Amino acid sequence: MIGGFGMNSLIPNVIQLGWGGDNGWGTSIVQTIYMTFWPAIFGGILGLIFGVALVVTEPGGILENRIIFSIVDKVISIFRAIPFIILLAFIAPFTQLIVGTQIGTTAALVPLSLGVFAFYARQVQVALESVDHGKIEAAQAIGATNWDIIINVYLREARSEFVRVSTVTLISLVSLTAMAGAIGAGGLGNTAISYGYDRFNNDVTLVATILVLLFVLIIQVVGDILAKKLNHQDR
Repeated sequence: MIGGFGMNSLIPNVIQLGWGGDNGWGTSIVQTIYMTFWPAIFGGILGLIFGVALVVTEPGGILENRIIFSIVDKVISIFRAIPFIILLAFIAPFTQLIVGTQIGTTAALVPLSLGVFAFYARQVQVALESVDHGKIEAAQAIGATNWDIIINVYLREARSEFVRVSTVTLISLVSLTAMAGAIGAGGLGNTAISYGYDRFNNDVTLVATILVLLFVLIIQVVGDILAKKLNHQDR
């Protein structure tokens, strides 16, 4: 009891949702983690490939190729320009082809992966372009292959910056999971809107928002610690 009031009086709708079941808090938390983890892996790999391709094929790059650079750059720009809520509907047939359904948590993985990959690709591009060009020239001077330069110069030298941009991308991805509720994906964002805001249950909206903020805070803190550790090792 707090000041004569129990939890049922303070957050009745939060308690009513419960922990388990299709709409419970535990289910929503697991769905949010699921929709953050797998798109981070799939979108992250795709974004890394495209980001590296941008840097090595750009004018002056170690594999300069204006045609490939232009294609990759335009693909990324197109996906960056499409609002995520529209992307959900636009690629629905592709989602159906990949996972066999257009609705649900698993269906959300496809648009989330595509939605985050372009953002991450640009972040990777910025991180790689921060590498001292003198180190690249030095590696070329001693006969390093292009693959060696990508792995041992670009990726190694930019690793602390990679952690920072990955942290920003993960936080952005958490926010995208909230919009994935439009295709019945569930998660904390969907709980905040469907069971909170839409039904005037302010306590549900508040608790869901706090939980999302905790997710973001954990990601930010872990990312900052890793980035500082790697930055220290580089010195």
